[in-house]
Amino acid sequence: MPVETPTPPAKDNVTKIKDFMTNNMVTIMFVVLGLLGFIAAEMSPFLFLVDMVSRISRNAFLVLSLIIPVMAGMGMNFSIVLGAMAAQGAVIFVTHWGIDGLPGILLVIALATPVAMLLGYLTGQLFNKTKGQEMIAGLILAFFAQGIYELIFLQLIGPVIPMDNARLVLSRGTGIRTTIDLTDGLKYGMDWPGLSFGNPTLLRLTLPIAAIVLIAGILGYFLFRQFMQKRPLPSKLKLGVYGVLLGYVGIWSVLQIVNETNINNIRIPLLTAFVIFLCCMFIVFFSKTKLGQDMRSVGQDRHVAAVAGINVNRVRIIAIMMSMVMAAIGHTIFLQNLGTFSTYGSHEQVGLYSVAALLIGGATVTKATIGQALLGVFLFHTLFIVAPPAGRQLFGDAQVGEYFRVFAAYGVIGVSLAMYAWKKRLQDKSKLGL
Repeated sequence: MPVETPTPPAKDNVTKIKDFMTNNMVTIMFVVLGLLGFIAAEMSPFLFLVDMVSRISRNAFLVLSLIIPVMAGMGMNFSIVLGAMAAQGAVIFVTHWGIDGLPGILLVIALATPVAMLLGYLTGQLFNKTKGQEMIAGLILAFFAQGIYELIFLQLIGPVIPMDNARLVLSRGTGIRTTIDLTDGLKYGMDWPGLSFGNPTLLRLTLPIAAIVLIAGILGYFLFRQFMQKRPLPSKLKLGVYGVLLGYVGIWSVLQIVNETNINNIRIPLLTAFVIFLCCMFIVFFSKTKLGQDMRSVGQDRHVAAVAGINVNRVRIIAIMMSMVMAAIGHTIFLQNLGTFSTYGSHEQVGLYSVAALLIGGATVTKATIGQALLGVFLFHTLFIVAPPAGRQLFGDAQVGEYFRVFAAYGVIGVSLAMYAWKKRLQDKSKLGL
């Protein structure tokens, strides 16, 4: 005779609100900080959007590279710094060879990928020896790798690795210069692919037109799901919220075009956006494959996964290799957008910034989604954009805002992890009925 499973009691509204606040306390805190900072900064929407579009296209791919290790139960992968090093090394050599624009970017990715895979394999082997301590191991590994990186590019370039290039090599003939300028080279190679073909506006739609194209794509996808795949309709509340949101954005976009406002001067790098979109689709597709399901099983419980016949160590190594390759591609996008970078320092903060952004989006060391990654990038960089002008308006000195911004960059990781531990403790008490 089948045993009936007791139905859990329905939650009242107060409990639902309390659960929502508890589960999203980090994100809510940064939403409030961003709104207060934006109001205090008295910044024009135009300047905010210009900076935000550039920052999202620059950083989103790097943050997405953290999701797969979380899926495999390895926490935040601070070791993506090694993937960034692989990309940076490839950028230096491609710049030396004088290959510019989009072909140069593709060559950088082709060169960095095998190096990132090798570094990912070695890192995965290390993490298998330090199970349960992957985050601190990844952080220390990044410091160790920095020493090797400096040995190669500060001491071996010139005497051992021949490179005769006055633009890149120090005047003494040994070592790479501390700052490299990619102007007239790889700068905007992916964001402005038309530069290679003499058309700078190629694949760069204005923001209002890009928004209308995006709305059309969302509606098309919705109709495809409803009529071709026969999916059930969402609730009326969701339909209403999405309808109002899309309608508002659509009307706003049309008004910007009709009134010929400054917003039309903001251009979206479509190729970069498409690469980020492909990355999102790859993560969705991969999570449904056999290997993706194995990673989820390993992430939930390594011992149960091993009993079920899954090669836990192999799955974990693959997760880190994939994350490392994605980090290499993400750092390539980052560098071509900046156009100038510090040879010995620009990659060092990649892990901290990306982890901070993911945590702000509401992710934890055990669960991370694409939506949380993109939301985290937006909130994190909102704080970066508004902090200096807010400091100038409130205290008469933009440097105060800069201090707050640096504090946020480093402090948010500790705050988020502490909040996560506190939230987990509350949930454990709730389960025990305390």
